[in-house]
Amino acid sequence: MDLPKLSIIVPCFNEEQTIVTFYQETEKALASIQENYIIEYVFIDDGSIDKTLSILKDLSLQDERIHYIQFSRNFGKESAIYAGLENATGDYLVTMDVDLQDPPSLIPEMLEAVIGGDIDCAGSRRVTRAGEPLIRSFFARKFYKIMRNFSEVDIVDGARDFRVMTKLYADAILSVKEKNRFSKGIFPWVGFKTKWFEYENIQRSAGETKWSFGKLFLYSMDGIIAFSSKPLIIASILGFFLAFLSIIMIIFVIVRKLIYDDPVAGWASLVCIILFCSGLQLSAIGILGEYLSKIYIEVKARPLYIIKEKR
Repeated sequence: MDLPKLSIIVPCFNEEQTIVTFYQETEKALASIQENYIIEYVFIDDGSIDKTLSILKDLSLQDERIHYIQFSRNFGKESAIYAGLENATGDYLVTMDVDLQDPPSLIPEMLEAVIGGDIDCAGSRRVTRAGEPLIRSFFARKFYKIMRNFSEVDIVDGARDFRVMTKLYADAILSVKEKNRFSKGIFPWVGFKTKWFEYENIQRSAGETKWSFGKLFLYSMDGIIAFSSKPLIIASILGFFLAFLSIIMIIFVIVRKLIYDDPVAGWASLVCIILFCSGLQLSAIGILGEYLSKIYIEVKARPLYIIKEKR
């Protein structure tokens, strides 16, 4: 009887300091299930400019279970996850970060839940953000709250991309071909049952995070636009409200002129109102422009990634 295969998918971008440690720690964590599964590692080098690729090549020579995919340039983590899912051959698949903020020790337990239960995915979520800058933690929590209110999918607070899934679940993810990818939304959107595993926040094993506050902010905006049309609805409602308010004000000015013969002074307030309304108009145009830009990207139908080398 053939053993089931477990594929571990690991995106990497300038992670020369963490790869070897990750491999060693993961091997320790999987020691208890090595005899029951065929294990393969699929590392995706997302256009690194350090020694990431050379380290992956050395590891692949030491362990034939290690495979790597080198992108022609940096396409982003979302593309790396997609490439890993598309090229992995396992019956069960794991997506996780290389910096050990996703604890490999949870893999056996998560895998057991997927195999032994009626679920297709075991997800992970951080219950604390200890060690993170306060402003970053504050905005992260606000983002998840906004997403739950705006989006049609249930995005769990603190959800990570660290998951163990069946091939069926992975194929469902791959069937979502959109270019503007937001995995934290795509995972729940495809459905299926998910069991959550919680853990405390873990600091990076080495190196520095590639996610600045600005990048996280733009990523969150992509998520909101990808899974909600409510910003457009809000802009429309606000426009109708201001139009209605302006009609009331026009009637007020006319009545005041007819009854009191008041010339209605107040150029300063008028300028402030014009600037306020102009700002709202530009904001609404900007929201509409974001949606149009996403449509533009989708219509061009460029590939999610380009492979330069793989093993």
